Amino acid sequence: MRFGADNKLLLATHNRGKLKEFQSLLAPLGVTVVGAGDLALPEPEETGLTFHDNALLKARVAMAATGLPALADDSGLCVNALGGQPGLHSARWCGDQRDPMVGMKRVHEELGELPDRSAYFICVLTLVWPDGAHEIVEGRCDGQIIWPPRGALGHGYDPFFQPDGETRTFGEMSEEEKQALSHRGRAMEKLLAVLHSS
Repeated sequence: MRFGADNKLLLATHNRGKLKEFQSLLAPLGVTVVGAGDLALPEPEETGLTFHDNALLKARVAMAATGLPALADDSGLCVNALGGQPGLHSARWCGDQRDPMVGMKRVHEELGELPDRSAYFICVLTLVWPDGAHEIVEGRCDGQIIWPPRGALGHGYDPFFQPDGETRTFGEMSEEEKQALSHRGRAMEKLLAVLHSS
């Protein structure tokens, strides 16, 4: 692994919940994870057409601004009956205040009486090294949209997403339980495997 002497990794996010989740996921590497928000870095405009595009864009901008290895994720909730929406625009559906309840209500209202409640979370992780090389991995978790939301754990859309084979939402699971099933946990498993083999 090619982390510098200070063993520091920059996570290209301003989301405190996501930073906490990644600090836990990255604990096996023994690196210090700092968030872009902690360094007052501006948030780049996500102009990509895919999750891969946006993750790579965010990681490259963060690495260029700091010279640190930078990890970015682009993730979203894709609802099958809504043609994969909100997808890339999952954060935007939460409104200007980034209130997850706003997003959950919008999904619920858009679904209306449609019987198909299947959905999936997707997460693309991109790690960009200071020399410009990068790694990209993807994780996915399938499940169902439930209403009303349940649970106060997790973040984002977690309280109204119930993974297949489970009776609880992500919002009702501990961090460890969620990591074992989540799109982000699955992507991180792949990334850790890549890093350990490099």
